[in-house]
Amino acid sequence: MPRVFATVVLTIVALFMVTATAPSGAFAAGAQTSLTKQQKAKAKAKAKAKAKARARARAKARMLRGPAGLRFYTPTRPIPVRHGSLIWSRAAGGTVPLSSAASTRLILYSSTSVTGKKVVVSGSVSIPKGKAPRAGWPVISYGHGTTGIADKCAPSRNTAGGSAEGYISYTDPIMNSWLDAGYAVARSDYEGLGTPGVHPFLVGKSSGRGLLDIVRAAHQMNPTISKRFVITGHSQGGHAALFAADQAATWTPELKLKGTVAYAPASQLKEQLPLLSGFNDPSSLTALATLIVRGISSVYPEIDSEALLSDTILPFYPDTLTECLSRLSEPDSLAGIAPSQLVRDGADTAALLQVLGEQNPLAKSSAPIVLAQGLADTTTYPFLTSNLKTELGKITGNDVEYLTYPGVDHGSILDASEADIDPIIEGWLPGGK
Repeated sequence: MPRVFATVVLTIVALFMVTATAPSGAFAAGAQTSLTKQQKAKAKAKAKAKAKARARARAKARMLRGPAGLRFYTPTRPIPVRHGSLIWSRAAGGTVPLSSAASTRLILYSSTSVTGKKVVVSGSVSIPKGKAPRAGWPVISYGHGTTGIADKCAPSRNTAGGSAEGYISYTDPIMNSWLDAGYAVARSDYEGLGTPGVHPFLVGKSSGRGLLDIVRAAHQMNPTISKRFVITGHSQGGHAALFAADQAATWTPELKLKGTVAYAPASQLKEQLPLLSGFNDPSSLTALATLIVRGISSVYPEIDSEALLSDTILPFYPDTLTECLSRLSEPDSLAGIAPSQLVRDGADTAALLQVLGEQNPLAKSSAPIVLAQGLADTTTYPFLTSNLKTELGKITGNDVEYLTYPGVDHGSILDASEADIDPIIEGWLPGGK
């Protein structure tokens, strides 16, 4: 009896185990099938989300692709409130593309005038060849020298044989060397140069903001562009570079300024005005001085150019809105007039002197500043930059270095100083190659 009982018990246990095991295996198989379905559904949903994201990116790219021709420079929708916002971009043409760049694009972005008005600014952005470093391409924001006030003088409109080509393309070799070293190069046209409105020539805050806002907009255009940057500029652009350095910490606080180089920067404008009376021979300085009056009077209504300028100058004054500096510097234009004849006899220059004094580029910056000056320069005289160095050095917190080059004139300072400046920039912000 016990043996029979044991057999029965074992049979029952075996049946129980078979019964218990079979559903468990079936459940596992079912669970695995269910899990596979969930994974497939999740993968499908993820793929769908990616497809939608790509579609949105393509739609945004189409929306931000600027129109062809001169329509590029006038936005067709409201200007963004935030300065430095990308409006649109497109591939650059003419002589604007740099040979060492993987791509050069025209860019239109928002900024804010010194009167608080929303404005658009144009420029170009060049990207180095090769793969961007993990931290993104470091940026050099370059401020161009004087080309004129007319829209056709904008560097982003530069063409072979164009009226401003000689005042723009001379910088191409150094721009290409920066690209070869792994820097993205951003070149602002400045407010009103190429875009609606009069270019406020040598109104420092305006052009300085242009140099900062283009870096912010360039990062939106291409996220491989870093937020770390250096500011450089020549002549008018050196003036703009110093004003940009002064505003950087508050205007674009998310960007990381590493240093500023100003080549032969315009300065001491207030002190220069009385000196014009001693220049009695025709000179291209007359064209530059007339452009200053045009630019400043576009922002400061207290400057009455009709009352200020002489009857000898006034017939040529409208040309400042239609011709570039190259034409204005011809003997049959403003350069055929002595600087001493700029101001009308007995004109009240108090308001002009006040505004000119405000345009002295006395930057305060936590990032280092380098001034580079040719000692044979007869456009930005060396004593002016020497005085500027002294003034900048008196500002608490400034670190200012002054480099001088005997025998070097105004247009040659970039090439003459390259061997010194490039290692300085590399020390501030290593290139991406």
